[in-house]
Amino acid sequence: MDTSELDDVLSIVREFVREKVVPIELDIEANDAIPETIIKESAEMGLFGWALPEEYGGLGMNAEQDAQLAMELGYTTPAFRSVFGTNNGIAGQVLVNYGTDEQKSQWLPKLTSGEVVASFALTESEAGSDPSGMRTRAVREGDDYVINGSKRFITNAESSDVLMVFARTDPNAKGSKGISVFLVPTKTAGVTVGTHDNKMGQAGAWTSEIFFDDVRIPAANLIGGEEEKGFYAAMASLNKGRLHIAAICVGQATRILDESVNYAAEAKQGGEPIARFQLVQAMLADMYTETAAAKALVLAAAKRWDAEEDRKLGPSSAKLFASEALGRIADKGVQIQGGTGYMRESAVERFYRHARLFRIYEGTSEVQRVVVARQLLKGAHKPQFNL
Repeated sequence: MDTSELDDVLSIVREFVREKVVPIELDIEANDAIPETIIKESAEMGLFGWALPEEYGGLGMNAEQDAQLAMELGYTTPAFRSVFGTNNGIAGQVLVNYGTDEQKSQWLPKLTSGEVVASFALTESEAGSDPSGMRTRAVREGDDYVINGSKRFITNAESSDVLMVFARTDPNAKGSKGISVFLVPTKTAGVTVGTHDNKMGQAGAWTSEIFFDDVRIPAANLIGGEEEKGFYAAMASLNKGRLHIAAICVGQATRILDESVNYAAEAKQGGEPIARFQLVQAMLADMYTETAAAKALVLAAAKRWDAEEDRKLGPSSAKLFASEALGRIADKGVQIQGGTGYMRESAVERFYRHARLFRIYEGTSEVQRVVVARQLLKGAHKPQFNL
């Protein structure tokens, strides 16, 4: 996608987000759902396939373009992005990076059009940011595999048509070894999807538990046609997903900053706008500085991703900084508005609750610190700072 095309897409999405989605945020919160009209329009705009290859009907955005789009999508409730996030991100990228030609041809066009919703079924109760504790099993029986186990906190599970299911195919393997990934249609016999969770924030972004009870699928549904590719497929998807989530955090921070500046300019104490108080100004200055720093870090990491220079240190450091900064920015946003900011009708109150999850999913902040430190000890940072 060239620059002019990207500019057009960003402009259209920016207008749609701010004129169509932002005004109904309270309705989304109350109903815990994105309206079908919004989902339909999103599909017509190509949002179910912006990061998927053009040959399968997607927009084929690279990492830097993806990040810029994510910043626009992040300006509103993160539930909006979640509707099509798994198709473009962690689930769709499993197919893009590791699927066979037949698997790609069968499923990617359906993902890009929005005809099919895909979910990334990795997390378990004892295998979250570190999948090495995975207990779900897939046993080969003739031309089939039989899957047993369960998954937890799976985004879009309740509305999904197909699942990217990670399971151990080698029961004797330890750690990250022996994990494979399978394409499992959600309506397959033995698959049970629980009702979506009641969460602290991000209403409208559905997550559910999934159970697999003697689920039989053909061996042709083994992603890539090879066993033990699961851990690598998961990490490849998650690494790129961390860049995307970091960019969403920038969009969230931008919205909170805008809300805070506008409130400070209009709200009065003692007959004058609170924006004239230096301690309020200090909070606004800190919010802007951290937002700008997070944006610069995300875009720099995305450029290195596209240049194939770094696909670990950059995504993890960007996700770590942007998500932690968002928490601080959201806290200041509530503080600036005081009692008003604590009310459910206030955007900063909702974004304060939304923000907390970003430090957990796609790998916790603690996991990101471990990844960053290990990369530093390998010398991965040296080329970036050899100015």
